[in-house]
This record gives sequence, structure tokens and C-alpha cells, in this order.
Amino acid sequence: MRIAIIGAGMAGLSCARALVDVGLHPVVFDKGRGIGGRVATRRGSDGIQFDHGAQFATATSPEFQSVLDSAKRAGWADDWVSGGQALGVVGVPGMTGLAKHLADGVEVKQSTEVHAIEAESGMWHLNGDGPLGAFDLVVCTAPAPQTAVVCANVLPNAADLDAVRYDACLTLMVALDAGVDLPDTQVSPTEEIAWIARDSSKPGRGDAACWVVQATPEWSVRHLEMDKPDICALLLERFLSHCGAAAKDVRHAAAHRWRYAQVAQPLGRPFLTNQDNTLYAGGDWALGPKVEHAWKSGTEIARDLLRQHDLI
Repeated sequence: MRIAIIGAGMAGLSCARALVDVGLHPVVFDKGRGIGGRVATRRGSDGIQFDHGAQFATATSPEFQSVLDSAKRAGWADDWVSGGQALGVVGVPGMTGLAKHLADGVEVKQSTEVHAIEAESGMWHLNGDGPLGAFDLVVCTAPAPQTAVVCANVLPNAADLDAVRYDACLTLMVALDAGVDLPDTQVSPTEEIAWIARDSSKPGRGDAACWVVQATPEWSVRHLEMDKPDICALLLERFLSHCGAAAKDVRHAAAHRWRYAQVAQPLGRPFLTNQDNTLYAGGDWALGPKVEHAWKSGTEIARDLLRQHDLI
């Protein structure tokens, strides 16, 4: 049984993890150089790093709590505590630690983008820059707009994806040589900024004063198509004004554009599938914006796939 999973974010890796745990050997394709999707860490020189996507994970279900606990026992995660308050669980040494824990023993083909899925001779054929192989079962966990393109003409209910809505997020990553008098986290401190975090306050990080600044959805949409250096300059100006630091104190600054940052309107069910249950689509867009939502979608796909095809 040949199984392909498109996307090495939390949904895709959660699906793969469940399949590997019962002895199957799925192949995960991801267009990026790393894994984790928006559970992401950007690294630089001299100990500089930033969790520039999802900031932490929390669990509402015992099942996902067990996943986080397993990651902590394996050394891939730890509790983020600030001012005596537990904020959530973070990957170690970066948020991608959560993804790496799920990916243990999973075959992941990075820097490999899937452009289309085609049905031929009872198999699903994946195409990127060239043929990527034929598979019995395919799971697509790309963001909803990308899933709609990849699965065009092969997923009968793909029109349901039109109801999914995302908020964009422009993110600033900045390292300072000088200390600033700010708490480790701030929610909506200004009209333009939705979140500020002292990334270096998380467990397992280095000593560099690294900060992540995430703009509001409204500000992000207005500036979404600007060049990244211009986005960086605008957000940096607002951050420095807020924290009282000077431009000369900036050791490093860069911006990232999350076009599909956070699900604002989810599908409302764990996944989509075709009539014979050989093609699935899911992700955080199916259930909601949290890391747990992505995990649940991927896990539910794996459970249904195993049940439908008598693989358990």
C-alpha cells in the first residue's frame, strides 16, 4: 500500500505518525527546506533564533496532551513559564522540535512541491517539476487555497474549501544588543501589533535578546504585498517606538509574510474525502487555528484511512 502525504506541517506529520505507528510507510512531500509548516523556527548566526509562526501549543484533549507530554519526555519540548505563569508548551530548541518529534522515523522529501494530482489506472499520480510517483492513497494537508489547486478536478467536494477564511500575519524578527523593559509577552500592545514575545525567554534558547513581533490581521492585510525589507522597516519602527530601544541597538532584523497565518473561518469537520476514500484533504483549516486543531485533523484522517481500507 503506497501512501503519499502532501505537507509536513503538524497535520501531515500527525497523519504520518499514526500510519508509521501501525507499520505503514507513507512518504511525506513538502515544498519547504524544513518541516513543521507554521510551527516554525528561523535560525541565524551567533545563537539568534526566532519562533516566527505558532508561539506555543496548548491541549484541550487528553490525546493531544499525551502527544505534548511525549515530546517533553523525548527532549523535544518543554513548558514555557513566565512570571510564574505557564503560557503553553514550546518545542526545544525551537518550535520545530514538536514537528521533529512527530517526524521520527517518517520519510520526508523536502524541497519537493506537488503541483497536481491525477488519476490513472487506479492509482494517484503526483506531479511536481516532474513525476513524483504513483500511490494508492493520498492525503493533502496544504493550506486550503493550495489544496484547492492541487486537488482540482479530483476532489468532488473541493468547493467546500471556498468557505474557509484565513487571517494574514506579517512578522518581525529582531535581535537587540541592549535590554528593554518589557514583559516576556504582550497581547495587542499597540493598534498595529497583535503580539510581542521575548523568544529568548523560552526554555532551551540561547542568551541573545531575540524578539518576535506579529502584526494585527488588519495591518497585515494592508501591507501584505509590500517588499519584505519595507515590511521589516515599518514593523521595526513601531517596535522600537514601543519598547524604547534605539536603531543602533538592533543587531538583526527581518520580516516574514504569513499569507495563510491563522484560520479565521474553518471548514467545521476534520477532513474532506472522495467517494472511495483514497484521497483525503485536511489541516488546521478544517477545525481551527490552534496547533491541536492541525494535529486532530491529521490524526482523524489517519484513523479513517485505516478503518476504510481495513489496515488495522
